[in-house]
Amino acid sequence: MTALSFPCVRAGVLGLVLAAGLTAPVPAAAASPGAAAAPSPTVEERRLYRAVPQEILRRSGFGRPAAAFARSLDRARSYAEARRTVLREGSALWRRAVDRAQGRGPAGGDLSRDDDRPLYWARLAMTRQVRTWEPEFGLTGAQRARLLDALERTSRGQADLRRPRGEDVQRVLVTGFDPFTLDRDIRISNPSGAAALALDGTVIETADGPARVEAAVFPVRWQDFTDGTVERALRAHLPEADLFATVSQGRAGRFDIERTNGAWRGGFPDNDGVARTETVPVAGPGPAPQWTTTTLPYREITAADTGPFPVYDNTAVTEIPAGGGEPVVRPDGPTPGSTARAGGGGDYLSNEIAYRATLLRDRLGLRRTLPGGHVHTPVLQFGAGNTSEVTDPEFVRNRLAIVAQVRAIVTVALEATRRARD
Repeated sequence: MTALSFPCVRAGVLGLVLAAGLTAPVPAAAASPGAAAAPSPTVEERRLYRAVPQEILRRSGFGRPAAAFARSLDRARSYAEARRTVLREGSALWRRAVDRAQGRGPAGGDLSRDDDRPLYWARLAMTRQVRTWEPEFGLTGAQRARLLDALERTSRGQADLRRPRGEDVQRVLVTGFDPFTLDRDIRISNPSGAAALALDGTVIETADGPARVEAAVFPVRWQDFTDGTVERALRAHLPEADLFATVSQGRAGRFDIERTNGAWRGGFPDNDGVARTETVPVAGPGPAPQWTTTTLPYREITAADTGPFPVYDNTAVTEIPAGGGEPVVRPDGPTPGSTARAGGGGDYLSNEIAYRATLLRDRLGLRRTLPGGHVHTPVLQFGAGNTSEVTDPEFVRNRLAIVAQVRAIVTVALEATRRARD
């Protein structure tokens, strides 16, 4: 990923709106006495009633889970019941999206199964319901925040990262992202999210034995990263992993293995329209260096025939040299004592997830034993002349090709890592 308010409504009523595919909110119900005021919908949630999100939900069948969630939530008579509902339905949404992407169960409509967008828009429909829900028993702001957090984690697969059975089964962690730059084109899909759905729970057969992939997706929001969503999701799992790859959409027509990650946010607006320009805020323990590096076997990956797109070892960064005052592009990587202004993956959240994941690897003492780093996919593009349709044959072919090549890159990395250990 490179930088290349509605009124509050009862959940059950909102579910009917979603199921019908309406494009305007309905009048608000009265708030319960003593309940905390429901926060306004976010910028992301406000996009939900535009025509394209509604079409994607309708053509994938993913409007139905959101409507069912609304009815279940409205039946809750306590916070404990509401939390159980959120945990159950959030996990079910993730599993439904994974099953659909991997060809299990009904397609739900004519939209291609490999599409990551139904999950994104259905999740927003569900977070909007939680954010604007006014139960009769009253809901504190802290309780609502915990429900939203539980829904985010479960519906993104972050609570579903599991250890594979069998001592000889390798474990791979793969992360993707939501669609972004939606105000440029609300039809956008993110192939990294599609890859996460396609790979989660699958087994890759390598020359050295099987490897199970566990995947999750992350939001395109600065605040979630500031709050430690990456570290919380990955900390317990990196010590058990044999390889990890953070994946995002990058440059047109190419894959990049990003050699170096920088501790800098460049200010590009996120999906909530928020811009941050600052040093990446990372909590301790231990220092947060200006740079971290990949431990993926980039030479073997770039030399292999993994698919139709070329794969590059990207070594360039932007830095302020030691003693200097202006940013300088360094094609061969940072110089000693420099201050980061962009990693190989830029200065947006793709660089940040790579920085955070590799810093966590190093803080856990796994730098010498755990291969991991960032993979940038090609930009997913619509077919020539398509400026309004939500999909087209070339769009689907490109996404499928990118997803297949992510899988091939992971396979090459696993085999190269095992050879190096042997």
